[in-house]
Amino acid sequence: MSMKRREFLKTTAGAAAALGTLRGRAWGQAKPVRIGYTLSATGPYSVGAGITQGPNYTLWQEQANAKGGLLVKGQGRRPIEFISIDDRSEHETAVRFYEKLATDDKVDLMLPPWGTAMNFAVAPIANKYGYPLLGPTAVSNKIKDLQLPYFYALLQQPDQIMGAFAGILKELKAQGKISKIAIAYVNDLFGIELNASAATALKEAGLEAVDVKSYPLGVKDLSPVLKGFKAAGVDAFVGLTYPPDNILATSQAKEVDWNPPVWLAAVGTAFPFYRDRFKGAEGVMGIAGWNPKVKSAGAKEYFDAHVKKHQKEPDRWASAFAYASLQILERCVAEVGLDRKKIKEMVDSTEFRTVAGPIRFVKGTNVSTPGMVGQWQKGEFEIVWPKSLATGTPVVPKPAWA
Repeated sequence: MSMKRREFLKTTAGAAAALGTLRGRAWGQAKPVRIGYTLSATGPYSVGAGITQGPNYTLWQEQANAKGGLLVKGQGRRPIEFISIDDRSEHETAVRFYEKLATDDKVDLMLPPWGTAMNFAVAPIANKYGYPLLGPTAVSNKIKDLQLPYFYALLQQPDQIMGAFAGILKELKAQGKISKIAIAYVNDLFGIELNASAATALKEAGLEAVDVKSYPLGVKDLSPVLKGFKAAGVDAFVGLTYPPDNILATSQAKEVDWNPPVWLAAVGTAFPFYRDRFKGAEGVMGIAGWNPKVKSAGAKEYFDAHVKKHQKEPDRWASAFAYASLQILERCVAEVGLDRKKIKEMVDSTEFRTVAGPIRFVKGTNVSTPGMVGQWQKGEFEIVWPKSLATGTPVVPKPAWA
């Protein structure tokens, strides 16, 4: 039996078991809404996928099916059935499966994989077959320029993210709290674009990085980079990272005895397991966009539901946007049904109220959510920039690593 077949059976069996809790009468009358996707259960993307998207997909499915299923215009409620595999962090595996979902399985809807590069790999397939794809983990300035009208990115994009980074760094430098900035970035689409946006944002803020280093995806040792920054007297570290390299950099910073006043890193910082793994994470900054204190409708209820189902907290950046993407899809199906062209038209023309706040798309990007910086403070990832959205005040210098 092939890997895909095994994973398919495993996934659909799990979905069937969950759906079996509904009343038999409802099951007998309602054809499932079949939704297909891949997520990385193995490989370098697996950490992010297993924290940000997978738990939210299953939470949403469980919640919808507990109500009798997804409300489909003109059809009533229909249970959600997932069809998915582990794409092993391989673009080719994901592309083949999304093609299969469209041509062989003929699923009703698609959900995206995790990460910028994976989303870009499968977006042309979704576009080719007319499946709206709401990506909560795709970050690229190129999205608005690509001919992919069925693809939508919910997160803040590189210019917004790095604009926020530059904004807080400019203020900290003006306060005399930092003087030398250095950047380390992962050498793939995500890191390359963030680094390009960083150069522009820092220049516009009157700042400059004294050193910039790239490293390969899957890097096993960042200590030479960190030692170099330490020797140069860098007091503001900016890491344009994925979760594994973020964890590596944090661990090795402690090993080389380097504790700069500002440690500002990208993906992974907002993960609760980062906070829990590194008891010295207090004061670490990163990309932000959400925490349970925000005023968005349903934010605290979402947080509590996530904890109840998974016995772990959602991350403080993209998790809420992953759930928001499902809220958007659910509302569209309720109002226009499963006609994917009509779903696209609604996504293009509507501002949605979600747990992540208002979301509206222009040329495939969310124009309602600004770039934000968060910082771990006493167990919560407080939003510390911009000031207009802050739930906390920046603590600089950060405390010593524990």
